[in-house]
Amino acid sequence: MPPTAIEVPATTIKKSATNGVGSAPTPRQAAALPSSRRPIVVRGARLHNLKNISVELQRNRFIVFSGVSGSGKSSLAFDTLYAEGQRRYVESLSVYARQFLERMQKPDVDSITGISPAVAIEQKTQTRNPRSTVGTTTEIYDYLRLLFARVGHTYCIRCGKLVRKDTPRSVIESIAKRVSKGQKFYVLFPMHRHEKRKLDEEWENLRSQGFFRLVIAGRDQILDLSEENPQQIDPDDVRILVDRLIWKPDDEALASRIADSVEAAFREGGGRAVIAYLTSDGSMEEEKFSELFECADCGLAYEEPEPRLFSFNNPFGACPECQGFGRAIGIDPELVVPDKGRSLRAGAIVCWNGPKFSEYLRDLLSIAKQADINVDIPYGALTERERKIVWEGFSHFGGIDGFFAELEQKTYKLHYRVLLSRFRGYTVCPKCHGSRLRLAAMNVRVAGKTIHDIVRMTISDAREYFDTLSLSEYEMTIGSRIVEELRKRSRYLDEVGLNYLTLDRLSNTLSGGESQRINLATSLGSALVGTLYVLDEPSIGLHQRDTDKLLRILKRVRDLGNTVIVVEHDEEVIRSADEVIDFGPHAGERGGEILFQGTPKSLELAIQNVSITGKYLRGEVAIPVPKKRRRIDPLYAIDVKGASENNLKYIDAKFPLESFVVVTGVSGSGKSTLVHSVLYAGLKKLKGESVGAVGSHGSIEGEERVSHVELVDQSPIGRTPRSNPATYVKVFDLIREAFSRTVYAKQRGWAPGYFSFNIPGGRCEACQGEGFVKVEMQFLADMYLECDSCGGKRYKQEVLDATMNGKNIVDVLGMTVTEAIAFFADYDRICQKLQVLDDVGLGYMRLGQPATTLSGGEAQRVKLASHLADSTEEHTLFIFDEPTTGLHFDDIAKLLTALNALVDRGHSVIAIEHNLDVVKSADWVIDIGPEAGDKGGEIIAEGTPEQIAKVERSYTGKYLAPLLERAKLRTSD
Repeated sequence: MPPTAIEVPATTIKKSATNGVGSAPTPRQAAALPSSRRPIVVRGARLHNLKNISVELQRNRFIVFSGVSGSGKSSLAFDTLYAEGQRRYVESLSVYARQFLERMQKPDVDSITGISPAVAIEQKTQTRNPRSTVGTTTEIYDYLRLLFARVGHTYCIRCGKLVRKDTPRSVIESIAKRVSKGQKFYVLFPMHRHEKRKLDEEWENLRSQGFFRLVIAGRDQILDLSEENPQQIDPDDVRILVDRLIWKPDDEALASRIADSVEAAFREGGGRAVIAYLTSDGSMEEEKFSELFECADCGLAYEEPEPRLFSFNNPFGACPECQGFGRAIGIDPELVVPDKGRSLRAGAIVCWNGPKFSEYLRDLLSIAKQADINVDIPYGALTERERKIVWEGFSHFGGIDGFFAELEQKTYKLHYRVLLSRFRGYTVCPKCHGSRLRLAAMNVRVAGKTIHDIVRMTISDAREYFDTLSLSEYEMTIGSRIVEELRKRSRYLDEVGLNYLTLDRLSNTLSGGESQRINLATSLGSALVGTLYVLDEPSIGLHQRDTDKLLRILKRVRDLGNTVIVVEHDEEVIRSADEVIDFGPHAGERGGEILFQGTPKSLELAIQNVSITGKYLRGEVAIPVPKKRRRIDPLYAIDVKGASENNLKYIDAKFPLESFVVVTGVSGSGKSTLVHSVLYAGLKKLKGESVGAVGSHGSIEGEERVSHVELVDQSPIGRTPRSNPATYVKVFDLIREAFSRTVYAKQRGWAPGYFSFNIPGGRCEACQGEGFVKVEMQFLADMYLECDSCGGKRYKQEVLDATMNGKNIVDVLGMTVTEAIAFFADYDRICQKLQVLDDVGLGYMRLGQPATTLSGGEAQRVKLASHLADSTEEHTLFIFDEPTTGLHFDDIAKLLTALNALVDRGHSVIAIEHNLDVVKSADWVIDIGPEAGDKGGEIIAEGTPEQIAKVERSYTGKYLAPLLERAKLRTSD
């Protein structure tokens, strides 16, 4: 269908014969413009399903690519524009540098002019490295290391005194603060002992250097060496007198004399000096100084701060116990106190609940009053001080640590070893306490905080700390640029809605949306200009409350002088763009065309346009509110009691069964913790299946009401290109079986396995069913050459001779799901499995598409289709994590139909979701908040969407209310 009502710039009025979109200016016309105004012009893009499209993109604009899922948005944005921009940049580098950078193939396009160096920010967790954290990814930690190395103050671990290198000038300044006019004081140095030298020889050596007077610590008198050698004196108490002085303020001659005397004391005392002040009663008060980096009072030497001391990735700075990981094998507190909802008196410490070790509990209760520990409140409510006493001991009570230390001494007995093994696990490193650094690094502070104190802060708390950081004039001269960078980067992270993350949060625990927003904030910190930014649904994982922050950030990137292209489905983001390019009209082969290019308002007003996006924007089509919601039985539910993992505040949550439940709330409020870590992991453990650590909670009731628990997340459906949608939903088994029944296959005795490209038989053995051969090029991109034997078809020629209705097995794998449904119309079992793929909006997907090329949202829908195709009647609880990722409005409607189909078949569905179209369609909503991080973790409201909309504290209710009101008006019309 030809596109209509296209708003395009004047330079593109001339129509193209191929797709009806205005043709781009010629390269000569574009080159005549200044580089800052020269548009990005794409001519003849044919990658994937793109229909030879041409488009002109104005620079320094915020452009949204919209359209149904699979219509070609990402093919143009990422696989064409970004790929070409990155490829050209890499090719401009030296051959040596190119071998270390990402290698990209040239996209299938006639020409691209005006392209800038490109940065892609995708929804992917970029690293699996357990050393990578939010702080290291955003470079905040690098600036922190530099700040602590340059302006950090080291404090003595024993006495708490500031450690510094003293100079004659600092000694004079200290004297001036201590003495009054006319007060006497002595300049001394401690006796410096030499190896293999007797004490009498030391006295003789001092006399030979001209030092004849001594002061003994604790004695207010001076001894004369010229008379006799002191006897029965501890050499450590000996101070050698260098000079006797009387303080006179503003006396330059005196200051010069003091400086000379102090220098002599440092020289003779091995870098140490002592000033003895004579008080009015004739006694002496000592003040010690050292020109070494050590505590002058305690004599403990310390490492001078340098950046590598604060790096847990460097052997110099990493904790030797845990090697910089922050965790080590030891006694796991989660196993010792599995239920933090119990009090100490009620048996929170499980290893002391039996009769054999109950005496340790009695010891704890006996010292509770004296140690000021409340033994009748939940363990999780104890203060840090109280927990420290419980673990480390008090008075005659040895603590939990002491208990396990006793057991360690008895490991020669088997039953003690078995007992210890029950409580072992990966826990916080006992030496560095999770800081990952050597203890030397923990002695350095800036404004009273160690580097570990700062990285444990949330982004919002860290931002406040940096904004209010007060340094001396000298320190600001050194660290002003460092502090400015820290303030800027923490502000960007706060503004993209990540204020709830801590700086020490591991990167591999972040969601795709969080990783993307971190990369966006990092890009802002680099302040690039003239760059093409390409983003993939940055609103994913964001509550509607935080979308405004994201939009401000995107526009700020644009205002710096960059072009921002966003592949997006969110209505608010689309309406906020400078320009919208809508793709369609449908997915797969029926898409790949540009239906509209212009402002969001023009798209909304283009009534004659075939754009599905436009129909939803103007309300012509909408996802309806269910006319009748399922009745909720409060007694037929799974109840989670006392959930306290991460930021959860000992909440009790009820999940009704055989209904559609949505868990929502602002980003970072605790939704995933409740559903993933507590509910899912807890149910799996109760079912006898292990999925890792279970989040802290009191109990889970009602688990016997479900037979199975399935987590349908966005993890890949396969790790190799051999896996594809057809193999995952088991339809390829049926297709191979159908081919084995053809006359040609029967004559040769071929079983279904002969049509597999994963096992020997019918597959091409030259490429082992891959279809290509990899050729490694040292400095260039690795080349994947089509297999000479099979021509890239994966099979032997004889297998391709077996056909069904004129199509062989390779032709079938190349079909889209929709085409395959029509082709196998007479095969009910095949059509049944293919139909569910179409029902979840994947009709455009090819049966043989490699699993590695699927997005997270597509992988999740393939899993959903697999469960829909499963005919099991056993009650299953399905848990979905943001199932609308990558979905257009129209595809969300299909998704909701599929989710409701699961419930109608007697199953239960729980979804973590921010999308209001999904929230308004739920039978029951659990809203968690009110804020993120430590300010969240509470259940703000529970009930139907209409009930949630009436709760004033609920941010979700605030945005849900007008949506329900519009739906009511639409129904009445």
